[in-house]
Amino acid sequence: MSIFNFSPSCFSCFSPPPPPRRRSSHFPVTTHSSPNPITGPLAVLWFKHDLRIHDHPALHAASSQFSSLIPLYIFDSRILSRFSDQMLEILLLALESLRHSLRDRGLDLLIKFGDAESILRELVVQVKATHVFAEEEVEHELCLLMDDVSQTLSTLIRSPDLTIWRTPFYDIKSVESLPESYDEFRKLQLPVTCPLSSPTLPCLEMELDWGTMPTFDALKEFMNSTRLNEPSDEWYSIKNTTAETMVRAKFSKRGNNENNPSSRESRTERMGNSIFSTQRGKNFMMGGTEGVLNALAAYIRYNEGTSRDDWQALHEMVRNSESRDGASFIKLFGPAIHLGIISKRKAHYEAIKYEKERNAGFLSPFGYSARSVAAAVDAVLSSEWYWLMGLKSKGRRLGSYSYRNWRWNGFLVQYTVVGCDGPATLLVHGFGAFLEHYRDNIHGIAEGGKQVWAVTMLGFGRSEKPNIVYSEEMWAEFVRDFIVEVVGRPVHLVGNSIGGYIVAIVACLWPALVKSIVLINSAGSVIPGYLYLPLKKDRQVSIAAWLGARLLLSYLRVKTKDILKNCYPTRTDRADDWLINEMLRASKDPGGLVLLESIFSFDLTVPLNYLLEGLEGRVLIIQGMKDPIYNSKSLLGMLKDHCVRVTIKELDAGHCPHDELPEEVNSILCEWIVGIEST
Repeated sequence: MSIFNFSPSCFSCFSPPPPPRRRSSHFPVTTHSSPNPITGPLAVLWFKHDLRIHDHPALHAASSQFSSLIPLYIFDSRILSRFSDQMLEILLLALESLRHSLRDRGLDLLIKFGDAESILRELVVQVKATHVFAEEEVEHELCLLMDDVSQTLSTLIRSPDLTIWRTPFYDIKSVESLPESYDEFRKLQLPVTCPLSSPTLPCLEMELDWGTMPTFDALKEFMNSTRLNEPSDEWYSIKNTTAETMVRAKFSKRGNNENNPSSRESRTERMGNSIFSTQRGKNFMMGGTEGVLNALAAYIRYNEGTSRDDWQALHEMVRNSESRDGASFIKLFGPAIHLGIISKRKAHYEAIKYEKERNAGFLSPFGYSARSVAAAVDAVLSSEWYWLMGLKSKGRRLGSYSYRNWRWNGFLVQYTVVGCDGPATLLVHGFGAFLEHYRDNIHGIAEGGKQVWAVTMLGFGRSEKPNIVYSEEMWAEFVRDFIVEVVGRPVHLVGNSIGGYIVAIVACLWPALVKSIVLINSAGSVIPGYLYLPLKKDRQVSIAAWLGARLLLSYLRVKTKDILKNCYPTRTDRADDWLINEMLRASKDPGGLVLLESIFSFDLTVPLNYLLEGLEGRVLIIQGMKDPIYNSKSLLGMLKDHCVRVTIKELDAGHCPHDELPEEVNSILCEWIVGIEST
């Protein structure tokens, strides 16, 4: 197998050392003549998240080198299970458009259902294909799927060349050599490559049963019938209800807020829809790539008046989606970019082209003249950065554990796991931290015969930091989905600081996912007799929050070392240079300021004593008594008085006892988990 990075002018390639189980390929992907051109009879192009014919480097390469080509889409449950129902609907629309585009050019899209490795093996043998093209993946589960495909094809007597390709946003020779600091990366001043037009496609002189596109209901039925060793239907149904809806439902049972209009429609539900979730949006989608490009043209021209009904409709969607400056772009176009209906560099190209049209062919060094252009450019540049870092991190190790990538709501997230058997434990970090904050806990807990997971939440560390409004409810849904989709079984939930408050929300709203919870110097308060749920409004970023985040960032970059050492009063050496530098590095990532703005809109009004109800005997509180942020003595006194059967362990530590005194905390956690498992 070979990995190729296609360039728009000359399809140059680079070949990092392939995994041992993959077959090496020396296919010269170039549109120019070659001394030894490939004359193989037929290639298969496997579409996954590249559902377009415009700016498709592999389609260009295959069309220029082969006289016959079979475009293929496989409905594989391992791929489809990652999508929400809304994304599945968008997928079907995109596939219909892709099929029409191929038919207009004399080809078709072969539709198959089943395991990708089995489908490809049978198809390669049937049509005697010599090459298979597939886009490179960065998500862990899809990387495993690609390994299975490679291994299966390599066992054939006439094994095809498997070419793994990627669309180059920048002309990068080696991802491994890229700096991990976004500041250093920007200093490289890499130009964005130009998108490709649609190629002339070769004909296929072969009779095939091209298959029928399924309806949405038929697709869901197929997915349900092929779900093996997966969480139950009850678990999947858990994902369909937002945290806010669940909170209001619980209060409703107490006779509070029953008639609150806002309880009828969740803010998260309203704000979670893309352009294609409405019929007007689907009208754009039905045109496939051209329809999305039309919507993009309307978006970047938002400030211009228009008499076109479709553009006016798009502009209304923008107004309804602008929860913060520039957030509408990823909300409206995120699904189309994730499915590859348009490429990131095509979106960038169209935005920059319009900006130049407005400015006599020039780009100002002081920023973009249209906010819609800035939103589009910033979004795709940010997305590409995290994709490159996810690609670089595949298999990377920190100490004795390796990093993995998971995609949540279209955004890339890092996590790790140690151990295969035993009770599952999930570690959730605090604000400004990341999974590595549990650097000396992961193995320490796993050595006791447990499986330990740690995840960097969206917006932190090396996980993506999209332009969205962050909230404690959103992070609770994130943790919930990680348990359902990745861990796949109930867990012991451990959280520090704001992470403690988030795991308490998860345990309160979705108790079936949680065996026990451990709060380590948790955020939150105790309010006796709490019954009232205040009315909530859509969270908007105020001018004060915008300014406050920038002032706070400047302060933190200067004072990070002092602040951290203050949080480690017993062992200040644990606030070491690595931890400080990683926090500073993450603060400079694209989207870092957006995260800081969320501090000014956090809502921790639902108290811990309410969230812990119903968890009697399953709550452990580990409290560093020298915490400079919270009054530990007062908080523990309130918890003892107003929470039933809560176990408390006091430690001579500050705000992060798990990292300050890891051996003591590991011992407490292991003993706790064993005790819970034995009851």
